[in-house]
Amino acid sequence: MFQWQVAWRYLTSNVLQTALLIAGVALGVVAFVFITALINGLAEALTEETTGSIAHITVEPELQKAPVLTAQDGYAATPVSTAQRRQIRDWQSLVRMIEQIPGVIAARPEINGNGFLVRGEAVAPVVVIGIEPEKLSVVAPIARNLVRGDADLSAGSVLIGTNLAHDLGLNIGQPVILRTDRDRERLVTVRGIFEIGIASVDERIAYLNLRSARPLFDLPDGVSQLSVKLTDPNQAPLIAEALQAQTSLRARSWQEDNRNLQEALAAQGSTGSLIQLFAMISIVIVVASALLLSTYRRRSEIGIMRSFGISRRFVASVFILQGLLVGLVGGLVGALAGYGLCLWLFSIKQADGSPMLPIAPEQGGYLLVIVLTALGAVLAAALPARAAANVDPLEAIQQ
Repeated sequence: MFQWQVAWRYLTSNVLQTALLIAGVALGVVAFVFITALINGLAEALTEETTGSIAHITVEPELQKAPVLTAQDGYAATPVSTAQRRQIRDWQSLVRMIEQIPGVIAARPEINGNGFLVRGEAVAPVVVIGIEPEKLSVVAPIARNLVRGDADLSAGSVLIGTNLAHDLGLNIGQPVILRTDRDRERLVTVRGIFEIGIASVDERIAYLNLRSARPLFDLPDGVSQLSVKLTDPNQAPLIAEALQAQTSLRARSWQEDNRNLQEALAAQGSTGSLIQLFAMISIVIVVASALLLSTYRRRSEIGIMRSFGISRRFVASVFILQGLLVGLVGGLVGALAGYGLCLWLFSIKQADGSPMLPIAPEQGGYLLVIVLTALGAVLAAALPARAAANVDPLEAIQQ
């Protein structure tokens, strides 16, 4: 079309000015891409760090309250506890059902309880987790992070963290007394010492064989809870809701226990959106100012075209097309440059091999920023286009 030819001629008549204009647009796009990749990468890193060693969904029985009779009912009662022992009895069939759900990696039955490890006069409080040996590393990568010993969870064995072993002066093959909150105790042997890097795990968790944990917590048949691991942690609320609807149990997603993280990620996303908005505004200002200057510089040419019967719509479309071309070219150049920048930053590693910046080059929002830049450039060209269309032919020619 003739409008395209005129728009292209205007842009190429001053190559340096057009190149600077496209460079300004591309710089705004690079900022948009960098912030998008950084925000998404940081969200992924925080989510992975949080969910890497915890269950994505915890399935547990609803807390049942025992009735308490009062003097108003004609009775007087002082119960020892208002909560009955919670357990999941038909856990085998429930595990099979959960593991058939798409997106579920595995479901691990657990017997959980509080206790103490006693070695001489040294006493340390622990959270005891009784599990099936083959599912030791379903939730946290325990076997992969053993620093001493092995992942042997045969009867009478216990796995503990490095901090806990240091506090009690324990090493591989040494015995220690495990005393639970059910007033049961047993002599167990340390078979493995792990280091996850999370203080709450390395200092307070002790893993037992599921069968060994049953008599210690008075659970001959049932389990305390099921820990579920997913391929995508972000799907936890949906799957938890579906599980709770299908069973009489409570299914709690990891997001419920980490609301502070969710709020922090939301605030982080809002900050990133503001920076992206400012990048788009800068692009609009750059394009609008450049095309508006072009309008005043070409008033005489516009006046001559108008005197030959060229319509105002034609003149306006020429400047709109200039904006579109600048937006598309600048968006493409900026997206490529932003991707290259993100790849370079991602390649810079720390001493432990992890990236210096938690950036995700593949999540830079490239298609989105190209579309937004093109639309923003067209919007920015609206004011110059209107100014050009309103040029009076007689006044422009006389100038």
